[in-house]
Amino acid sequence: MKDFELKKIPDVPGVYLMKGAEGAVLYVGKAKRLRQRLRSYFSETGDGRAQIRFLMARVQEIETIVTDTEKEALILENTLIKKHRPRYNINLRDDKTYVSLRLDPREDFPALEIVRQVRRDGALYFGPFSSSSAVRETLKEIYRIFPLRHYPLARCRARGRPCLFYQIGQCSAPCHGRIDAAAYGELVDGVTALLSGRESEVLDRLRRRMLAASGEMRFEEAARLRDQIRAIEQTVERQKVVTVGGGDQDVLGWHRQGGEVEVALLFVRQGQLLARRVYAIDWKFDEDELLGAFLQEYYSREVVIPDQLLLPRLPQGAELLAEWLSERKGRKVEVVAPQRGARRELVALAERNAQESFRERGSRREAREAVLEGIQRALQLRRFPRRMECYDISNVQGSHSVGSQVVALDGEPAPGDYRQYQIRSVEGSDDYAALAEVLRRRLSRGLREESLPDFILIDGGKGQLGVLTAVLAELELGERIDCAGIAKSRVLANVRGKAVERSEERFFLPGRKNPVRFPAGSPELFMLERLRDEAHRFALSQHRKRRGKALLGSVLLDLPGIGPARRKLLLKHFGSLRRLREAPLDALLAVPGFPEELARRLFAVLREQAPPEGAKSGD
Repeated sequence: MKDFELKKIPDVPGVYLMKGAEGAVLYVGKAKRLRQRLRSYFSETGDGRAQIRFLMARVQEIETIVTDTEKEALILENTLIKKHRPRYNINLRDDKTYVSLRLDPREDFPALEIVRQVRRDGALYFGPFSSSSAVRETLKEIYRIFPLRHYPLARCRARGRPCLFYQIGQCSAPCHGRIDAAAYGELVDGVTALLSGRESEVLDRLRRRMLAASGEMRFEEAARLRDQIRAIEQTVERQKVVTVGGGDQDVLGWHRQGGEVEVALLFVRQGQLLARRVYAIDWKFDEDELLGAFLQEYYSREVVIPDQLLLPRLPQGAELLAEWLSERKGRKVEVVAPQRGARRELVALAERNAQESFRERGSRREAREAVLEGIQRALQLRRFPRRMECYDISNVQGSHSVGSQVVALDGEPAPGDYRQYQIRSVEGSDDYAALAEVLRRRLSRGLREESLPDFILIDGGKGQLGVLTAVLAELELGERIDCAGIAKSRVLANVRGKAVERSEERFFLPGRKNPVRFPAGSPELFMLERLRDEAHRFALSQHRKRRGKALLGSVLLDLPGIGPARRKLLLKHFGSLRRLREAPLDALLAVPGFPEELARRLFAVLREQAPPEGAKSGD
């Protein structure tokens, strides 16, 4: 961009998009003053940051969008980053979604639900929890103390009697009238207080009820309340407590070494340290921009926003960040950088977590690099296989074909880069043609976006490898991308047909007749097998989803009176097509908002299409 072009840009708040070849967005940024911010990229001394030099060498065009306020620029920047996923912006691609508990007090007889997204829908959310197994352990304790319902009311009411959970004392069976709304509401209040960290409030309430029951000689009820009190006391005793007041806090710490940054987030809920998340970021910008970009990327997701965010330092525009977070949460959020006291100790704890995570990751990284070097030597690769991709095709008798692309970065799976391809140009069962289509689409896009793999592993032998080498030659990428084919191990049998030996996996290379074999049990073989197995798993899962939709369409799409809304209602109510097929007529009649006549017609159609007795379902 020339200096005279910069003069045409207004010096007002807005967003700028830096684009490379063919309009691919490389970086999205916001500015309080657009002209002044962009001028810093083109100054004679340069920006001074290493990554900016790489970025500016690729920039062909800069587009600007003017906003009325700096906050509007912040929101627009976030929207554009989500849309374009620019290469030079922070991308938390290796993050896993933590689970939370959802409870909607507006429902009749509310229930707890495990969710992975926190939505602004008026419900209460508790968490995050580090894993689904951890939250299920929490639920076991809760149901033992406060027996809320486990399943949808309509599903339970279709049964002739209460479920097993009622019989073991972990459900109060509101579906069959075993508890009234007022008593159930007390259970919900107890759960809400317990998950919010107000255990003392719950204990006081239960103790008063226990004493009252004992005074009125209702000894069974008093004993039950006594057991609830003991269970809560034991649960609280096992939790790690942080002596830092009340409220919900997220605490951020980082450790930086060279161009790598390890960020640790600690989640403190009502004084209890619940979980930790760590992120590895390749970042060469300054720390102020790192902090602002990370917080914006993380909290733009569907996550629990705390009452207070504790940071090692305040980024530029901290007040704007606090205002944005407050709007997302619906009430005030504080963004602070404590200098002393217990809150500063929490930040120091987060920084130690980041440092320890970086050290552990460094040890793992060194081990993975040694394995990757072994792969490079054994397969005679010209490039270090930092980005490896593997492809697989899945279909059943030529129908519903899908292709999968899985990615490993530095030896670790990168699910954020996985892709699925619906086969467009191939009819019937032709895996070679389908594979060629997938490869051609992926590599053509990679050329446009300047994002190509170092090494491609194909699930198959010489035939699949021949397809890959032909596509590479067609796109003139034969010298830029290494490749190999992995053929499944063979079972050797004796003359009676009994398996006596299983051969090792074989790897075929372009232009080489004999396959390469790794020693059995070697880490190099394990890494490549894991990549192949992941491609197969991903392709199969996507194929099943597509086939399931088609099967659902064959049952529901052609039935008059069932449109998109009712299809969604049925799937939400029963959970799967298999359960819908197996549902008795009473269960269909119990679906809320579903007409009785239509339920009877659907039941008849499902019974007509049911497989014969003894046949295996394809679901």
